[in-house]
Amino acid sequence: MSQPHQPTAGAFVPADDIRSRFSRAMSAMYREEVPQYGTLVDLVSDINARTLDAEPALHARMAQAGELERLDVERHGAIRVGTAAELATLRRLFAVMGMEPVGYYDLSVAGVPVHSTAFRPVTDAALLANPFRVFTSLLRLELIADSVLREKAAAILARRQIFTPRVLELIARCEADGGLADADASTFVREALETFRWHSTATVDAETYRALQASHRLVADVVCFRGPHINHLTPRTLDIDAAQAAMPARGMDAKDVVEGPPRRDCPILLRQTSFKALQEVVRFTDDAGAHTARFGEIEQRGVALTRKGRALYDRLLAEVRDMGNAGSAAPDYESRLAQVFRAFPDTHEALRAQGLAFYRYSLTASGRAQADMTTEVDAEAPLDALLAKGYVQADPITYEDFLPVSAAGIFQSNLGGEEQKQYQAHAAQQAFEAALGGRVHDEIALYEAAQQRSIDQLRAVLRGTPVVDAEPMDAA
Repeated sequence: MSQPHQPTAGAFVPADDIRSRFSRAMSAMYREEVPQYGTLVDLVSDINARTLDAEPALHARMAQAGELERLDVERHGAIRVGTAAELATLRRLFAVMGMEPVGYYDLSVAGVPVHSTAFRPVTDAALLANPFRVFTSLLRLELIADSVLREKAAAILARRQIFTPRVLELIARCEADGGLADADASTFVREALETFRWHSTATVDAETYRALQASHRLVADVVCFRGPHINHLTPRTLDIDAAQAAMPARGMDAKDVVEGPPRRDCPILLRQTSFKALQEVVRFTDDAGAHTARFGEIEQRGVALTRKGRALYDRLLAEVRDMGNAGSAAPDYESRLAQVFRAFPDTHEALRAQGLAFYRYSLTASGRAQADMTTEVDAEAPLDALLAKGYVQADPITYEDFLPVSAAGIFQSNLGGEEQKQYQAHAAQQAFEAALGGRVHDEIALYEAAQQRSIDQLRAVLRGTPVVDAEPMDAA
């Protein structure tokens, strides 16, 4: 039977373009729903412009690496779902946009009853096109101690459908045909957005809401509404400390500390802060009330760390936290953090030489000139020698992922700050992947592959035999 809707493969809209359309639509929707988010985006834009003007070397490095173009479009969002079926369908939805599950995060060990992954692009080209990512958490109902309440929550979640019929049709069409034509891609974006939209009407009565909230505020947020609603979007800043200091003057109630590593000359991994969640009027099935869930977050991204670098980072962070049991809420936390992290090298030369961080290697103008001349450049020479001669440069690979302790700190500060339930639970990655319907990528393996690809390409060019870029395989 003919299928008139099916275009030729060349007529499909690239997944990168669908992702860009979706991220723009999401940003516009969230700005309308949470006006303070627009203020936050404007603040970050101002600080980024000032930072680039004040640091010409940073401006030049980002321009050469293709990072400037993606700075203003960079966003990540966060969503929380309640069932395996919801998570598995989100995996299929994000796949339409070229986003795959990367990393496994067990936040239960930090007192938040969820485990999570980040859906994001994984290839070099896709990340440069638009690095939009969505941190996606699955509620762990088994961590609700009250069995009656646990069963009631499961029954409530089983009755809802967070996806529109049309978006489910278009996901299936994309899977069957291998892509979406332009009109279908536009409809997909519009319909997919409905899953992430805020609904001020709860699906439960006030008593049920209060019981679930008493178990954990996040449980009530996940279970009691028609859909999961995006709970924050995150622009990327180049100076998070300046942004943190400026937030109060623009009417934003900033959290007390920046989560993640301390301020450094060479930023590593991820630093995050936010304005605190807004109290919003909601209508229960029998009464009116209030709910807090949505907030505004900003992030500063640094270089991705190797396994050795992450081990050092984790050890130092544990050392800071062992100094007292108040964690990042301690009054002297920032000074303790800065003191302990003096043991972490703070130049790119040292990070690279000690194998602590990942870099992308490419020929400099001098290196290209030498390679084009009859003078031979040893294609197999050690990278250190090529760097020392100025033939090769090493650009830091941006960390695209998340830190579980930081994520938990952001979650807790926006759930009232006082909740620190310590669940006696262990990482359950296999259970999470079973719910997801596929495996998650090992994020460090992705960075290792990106660095190695750059080395292979560099040596191939020096040999005069360029190779085709081999990008990562899809997650199983």
